[in-house]
Amino acid sequence: MSAAADIGYAKINLALHVRGRRPDGRHDIETIFAFCEDGDTVSAEPDSALSLTLSGPFAAGLSVGDNLILSAARALQAKAGVNRGARLHLDKRLPVASGIGGGSADAAAALRLLTRMWEVDLGHARAIAPNVGSDVPACLLSRPCRGSGAGDELETVSLPDVDGQPVLLVNPRIAVSTADVFAGWNGIDAGTLGDWREGRNDLEPSAKALVPQISLVLSWLQNQPKVGLVRMSGSGATCFALFEDEEARDRAAAAVPREWWHLATRLR
Repeated sequence: MSAAADIGYAKINLALHVRGRRPDGRHDIETIFAFCEDGDTVSAEPDSALSLTLSGPFAAGLSVGDNLILSAARALQAKAGVNRGARLHLDKRLPVASGIGGGSADAAAALRLLTRMWEVDLGHARAIAPNVGSDVPACLLSRPCRGSGAGDELETVSLPDVDGQPVLLVNPRIAVSTADVFAGWNGIDAGTLGDWREGRNDLEPSAKALVPQISLVLSWLQNQPKVGLVRMSGSGATCFALFEDEEARDRAAAAVPREWWHLATRLR
């Protein structure tokens, strides 16, 4: 039997406002999630037990034992009362610890895939997603949505002006700890998130302090022809730029410095 597959779509935060620290150590945020057409690939074949193998250019930065894919799969088994397993495989194309979904997107892809394979209600996946990771509920949707609370309280939104828009993701190939970036947040609530175009990413100063190359990436993107919004995504270090057309995006992609990772894609 051939393996079924799903995509762990790359996530970007069009804006991300940090509103305060929570008693549980997490942070209250307001954000607009959007998703790219491309990402990692999770595949699965039926089996009596759960297992995971890894491949791809960024597989070396991962371990199987603490992978969110297996955490999500085990949680779904327990919630849905499933006694079947699966041979899971992750083709890791996106950088690790890079602010674009990563493990959360892969866990969400596995949940979508396994609910189909095991023929269980997607509601079980929605129920366990917040406990797998704060971004997993949004990645499970993989559609534009507004996140609040710890990012797991969602409201779907319509973004017709960016639907299908060309986007270029660029990362200086430096992994960034989300916990360290949040720890470096200045603790100042700079206000609610209204129009995301006029918003900001409150984690950018902290991420830049840890990885100064982020400033170089942002400056390089802002200097590209026909570029629109340029921001850092999530806790970094990946930055993104929206372009007026695919030709301009592709010209910029061809000029990305060789030492940086990039992905030329479109928003879903």
